[in-house]
Amino acid sequence: MSGRVGDLSQKQEETLAKFRENVKDLMPKLPANCQNDYFLLRWLRARTFNLQKSENMLRKHVDFRKQMDADNVLETWQPPEVAQKYLSGGLCGYDREGSPIWYDVIGPLDPKGLLLSASKQDLMKTKMRDCEILNRECQRQSVKLGKKIEEVIMIYDVEGLGLKHLWKPAVDLYGEVLQMFEDNYPEALKRLFVIKAPKLFPVAYNLIKHFLSEDTRRKIMVLGDNWQEVLQKYISPEELPKCYGGTLTDPDGDPKCKLKINYGGDIPKKYYVRDQVQQNYENNVTINRGSSQQMDYEILFPGCVLRWQFHCEGADIGFGVYRKTKAGERQKAGDMVEVLPNQRYNAHLVPEDGSLTCTDPGIYVLRFDNTYSYIHAKKVSYTVEVLLPDRNSEEKIQQLESKLESSLNL
Repeated sequence: MSGRVGDLSQKQEETLAKFRENVKDLMPKLPANCQNDYFLLRWLRARTFNLQKSENMLRKHVDFRKQMDADNVLETWQPPEVAQKYLSGGLCGYDREGSPIWYDVIGPLDPKGLLLSASKQDLMKTKMRDCEILNRECQRQSVKLGKKIEEVIMIYDVEGLGLKHLWKPAVDLYGEVLQMFEDNYPEALKRLFVIKAPKLFPVAYNLIKHFLSEDTRRKIMVLGDNWQEVLQKYISPEELPKCYGGTLTDPDGDPKCKLKINYGGDIPKKYYVRDQVQQNYENNVTINRGSSQQMDYEILFPGCVLRWQFHCEGADIGFGVYRKTKAGERQKAGDMVEVLPNQRYNAHLVPEDGSLTCTDPGIYVLRFDNTYSYIHAKKVSYTVEVLLPDRNSEEKIQQLESKLESSLNL
């Protein structure tokens, strides 16, 4: 049995029923199009119908959607200009069964320029946004064709793949993108065609394959010289760009369909943030190898905003925000409430600027993490501010002061 709707064994049916019951509290937190068995079965298939693993995976996904504001990202967030202009790829056409096709064009991509011009987190959010675009297109195709479309075709044009694409920060970022896709968009890939692969491709694939599940690896097809012929077995010529062996063009006759597919290119240095931003930081700290540094900030009432800027010398640095469960004590990260998950930031390339609206009062801890580095200490320059809520902030302060005075008088 495939584990899909209409093709379930009795045991799979029972597992689905239990899964549906176990995660019913999550359903209101998910988009309306996720309130069905098609969606639930994707998570079960991704974990071979292991009930606990599937539930853990889905709960982490709900947290991910909240953190990334995935429900609103298509309407309320735009990628940085440099990503819109130079991050290659795009949605173009459908396969013979109606599944959307996404192209990634690797050769013209300037990975170092991107990482010098935009934060890693913005680039990650851009790729997450692409996933949401594909999700929405699957929904439209399902309505249009009167059948469920759940998966997408991906075509990787790796002509021109070179050593510049194997720059370590770029490989690390791409690995994180793949992990995000595996963790949050399971069973969404139908097939991945790799075309025009140069001799360097096996080296590149070896660097990132451990981020991919076995199921995903089985869906990857590295095509040879007959790649146009193979693509047309799965894609009608009128849905395939002319430059890839089909007949599809832009209205002006462009065979590359540049209105739909971005081909990237070298990024002008005017976009480089590292060379343009001159930030005066209030504090400096050196974080030894294998260690971390914590800074406490007291938030007296809900609605305050923590804002930070930081820059790191030499290499990336981990950063996360936590809330203490016990006041007055130093606590390990694992003993605190994780408010902003710890991530590694390329703050040595692009200064990081972020903020957090604190929904609960308490002691918030900003933590720089160098525990993963066994060789290098990191020097971090940073500024942190606590901003009061805009509305009625003075009144709240007065109320708080009044309460404090009353308690002292008692």
